[in-house]
Amino acid sequence: MKTIFVVDDSDTNLSMVETALEDQYNVITIPSAQKMFLFLKKLTPDLILLDIEMPEMNGIEALQKLKSSEEYRNIPVIFLTGRKDIDIEVSGFRIGAVDFITKPFSEVILKNRVKTRLGIDQIIRERTAQLYKLKDGVISVLAEIVEYRDISVKGHVDRTTEYMKILINAMKERGVYADELQKWDIDTIVSSARLHDIGKIVVSDEILNKNARLNSDEYEIVKCHALEGERIIGKIAERTKEEEFLNNAKIFAGCHHERWDGTGYLRGLKGTEIPLQGRIMAIIDVYDALVSKRPHRNAYTDEEAVEIIMQKIGKKYDPKIAEVFYEVKDHFKAVRKNAS
Repeated sequence: MKTIFVVDDSDTNLSMVETALEDQYNVITIPSAQKMFLFLKKLTPDLILLDIEMPEMNGIEALQKLKSSEEYRNIPVIFLTGRKDIDIEVSGFRIGAVDFITKPFSEVILKNRVKTRLGIDQIIRERTAQLYKLKDGVISVLAEIVEYRDISVKGHVDRTTEYMKILINAMKERGVYADELQKWDIDTIVSSARLHDIGKIVVSDEILNKNARLNSDEYEIVKCHALEGERIIGKIAERTKEEEFLNNAKIFAGCHHERWDGTGYLRGLKGTEIPLQGRIMAIIDVYDALVSKRPHRNAYTDEEAVEIIMQKIGKKYDPKIAEVFYEVKDHFKAVRKNAS
């Protein structure tokens, strides 16, 4: 049974809505917007019916707060309003309301609007899931093409995906770069990171799998994978409208070898000039490289890899992110062991 929050400072309105909907839905009546946010900490509803004119925090303010939250922004909200005001409706739709119901409302209208909205949302969720599955499949194939050619990085994409989830969640828990992370769709970010090495497609097998250290010329060729990754993803972007996903993928591809002190590539960015995506991937990518066997060397132990990274805090790596990495290093180790 789907859950609906009804938020209104009028006991009469709360009772009317509950009576109309309780035979089909789990209806929770809430007398204020402030209390709604307390309920949200315990339960996420399928729909919120939200009164506009309430004391302390009105419906518009409550909707703005919902839409600013990554956790709550996708909950559909229908406004309940006692007056017909075009300006308020325009403002509500701009913020993210999905519909308006004018009070006093009939039971039939209320039921139909709620049924229609929940039906639409179910269709959207199903279609979105299908598209996400298709997109994730394409991404996986592209990433596997690179791994198939570079025998030394087998499983690299899957492991770095798990590391990224761990590190980003740990950063959020500790409030590290909280303002920026709050704006991220984490699933999109993590999925787009899978394309960070796509530019290696243009690097020859001979160089990728050389059984010795690369010479300076070969290393310069390998470095080009960052630029080529940006170019390839840019070409895809020209033909699609997946802006958020591809913009993030492009950042990962072009920035994951930048260094905190400005000595990295592609552009020699320094400090927070480097996008946060690149600063996160820089640590993840190097950790996985260090604990993996390469044609010219054996794998480092987890402890050795962590020590190497921590010695480069403030040089190669963002100090704040590196400190969080150190705190969750055992989780990284567990991922690697489970994957082997």
